[in-house]
Amino acid sequence: PSRASGESANLIVQLCDGQTSVEIAGVRSGEVLPPEKAREIARQLMVKYADEQAKQPSKWTKEDRLGWEREQLRMIEEGNRLFHDWKALGGTNGISCDMCHPNAADTHPETYPKFQPQLKNIATLREMINWCIENPMKGKPLACDDLRMIALEAYITSQRKGVPLEPGKH
Repeated sequence: PSRASGESANLIVQLCDGQTSVEIAGVRSGEVLPPEKAREIARQLMVKYADEQAKQPSKWTKEDRLGWEREQLRMIEEGNRLFHDWKALGGTNGISCDMCHPNAADTHPETYPKFQPQLKNIATLREMINWCIENPMKGKPLACDDLRMIALEAYITSQRKGVPLEPGKH
């Protein structure tokens, strides 16, 4: 698009909030910034963003946060239920997640994505959950947006909160 008369031809970089931006004098759209300059621009953007956020009262109320926490806990509880219920996950042989992973042990969600020998590829936690549903449980995979998948991820992740990542150990 052409610029209106008087509009700057300098590069404008914008954050994902869609509002915070900086104009870089002497750099035109399409030019690549050297890494040091790019880091400095990113730092400036984040400082500008933090300053703007500090000026505004939170748009989220205590009730908002409590509602989100209740929903998260509800999803974790549903994941816990599913983790122990092979039928609810479409299993066909009586094997449930907890039989191999009591209390989500040895699931290590904090290490994904990672190479999984079973898949012979880099896998996400969701792919590994589906591998378990399809193989040990002899069920059908869940869609990524299936609420059961989201609940399982919420439960598994909740059981590992605060566990330090130790590369090479898991």
